[in-house]
Amino acid sequence: MPKKLIKRWLPDHQTIKTNKHLQIFGDVLHDANLWHLNRRSVAKAFAIGLFFAFIPVPFQMMLAAGMAILAHGNLPLSVALVWISNPITIPPIFYACYKLGTILLNEPPQEFAFELSWQSLTETLANVGGPFLLGCGVAACFFSILGYTAINLIWRISVRSNWNKRSNRK
Repeated sequence: MPKKLIKRWLPDHQTIKTNKHLQIFGDVLHDANLWHLNRRSVAKAFAIGLFFAFIPVPFQMMLAAGMAILAHGNLPLSVALVWISNPITIPPIFYACYKLGTILLNEPPQEFAFELSWQSLTETLANVGGPFLLGCGVAACFFSILGYTAINLIWRISVRSNWNKRSNRK
């Protein structure tokens, strides 16, 4: 069942409650509903975590945590799913988002080189920022909806399968 699989991967709720970056949420983190693993909270967590994984902003984990609190999704799962976009996966994900944006805007892809300087960053964003941000927004919405739908479907199939196994044993 998905619940058992997800429980194995999630960090302990005490670890997240004591995380220094999440202390801005205060006592809200002690709400037991943020830690429950049920179909609705897990589906919301997947939608939130996948959405913020594709949004190119700093502090994605805090944004995902805030949205999980507002939407009553599973908090640790929302925060963990943001790490799909980690330092290793960010370049291919963001390049794919840029390519998606150029396709949607019907623009030819532009050549660019990235250097670690503020001037390079502003020049690159001025040249490719529109297609990049559009691609990130579309990918965030698409994968968020896909994750929400897939988790609901997988969860329902799993529960139905377990019910069928129980009824066959009788």
